[in-house]
Amino acid sequence: MGAHNKKNGQPEGYALITGASRGIGAATARLLASHGLAVAINYRHSDDAAAALADEIRTAGGEALLCKADLESHEQLEALFDKLAEHWERLDVLVLNAAATAFKPLADIRPSHIERTFAITVQAMVHAVQRASCLMAGQGKITALSGFDSMRHLEGHGVLGAAKAALESLVRSFACELAPGINVNAVCPGLVATDSAHTYAARTWGEAAPALLEEHWPFRIPKGRLAAPHEIAAVIAFLCSAEADYITGQTIVVDGGLTLRTPLYGGRAGMRPGDEDKP
Repeated sequence: MGAHNKKNGQPEGYALITGASRGIGAATARLLASHGLAVAINYRHSDDAAAALADEIRTAGGEALLCKADLESHEQLEALFDKLAEHWERLDVLVLNAAATAFKPLADIRPSHIERTFAITVQAMVHAVQRASCLMAGQGKITALSGFDSMRHLEGHGVLGAAKAALESLVRSFACELAPGINVNAVCPGLVATDSAHTYAARTWGEAAPALLEEHWPFRIPKGRLAAPHEIAAVIAFLCSAEADYITGQTIVVDGGLTLRTPLYGGRAGMRPGDEDKP
């Protein structure tokens, strides 16, 4: 982790990252902290991972605040923002990374799956932006994490893709309503090498998952590999910086060219490069 920049011993700003104990959220917390921001690490149940991340940031000279909360709960989300208001004088950056769903075919989806997915991705997003915008006092940056399932079919992502598409629509509306001082954007990653991606692949394709992650999916991506979490975090950090002041209401696709290709993926799970040409 790089050196932390502070003015007169004070943070450059204050940032809340939801779903920050691992993956893209953790990479974003590290990067924003390295830029001198105090970071609030929101997580639902990964106590050890969140504590380790906070210790890492503090050891490097940064400031980290642990904020355990399940964003599906309106009461816990309220308590999260009440805690921020008590500890910090303001909020400058909000990164909405938390998400949850049931990776099932739509025919197997139950009402509870829809309710939880939309509660975290849509309802909590609206509520969080409402509370954050008050703490920002007219100046700030908000970035939400979408996904390419918002515009392409991905097996088991029917409900989550619908929720992410709704999130992108809300980003556009909030960008207009909160302008000119607060910018609202979304980042749409493609395939990212996170533990969540490995878990999803294993649950969906079983023994074929390693071949998908190591050969089949990279073969479909023009850049030839999955993204690393820090590469997505770098785009988030840019959108949260002064250099992005004139960018608002946009969804920035960061997928190595994945969604430029048709078909996105095809054939049987675990198909190797070149298999498409075989009878």
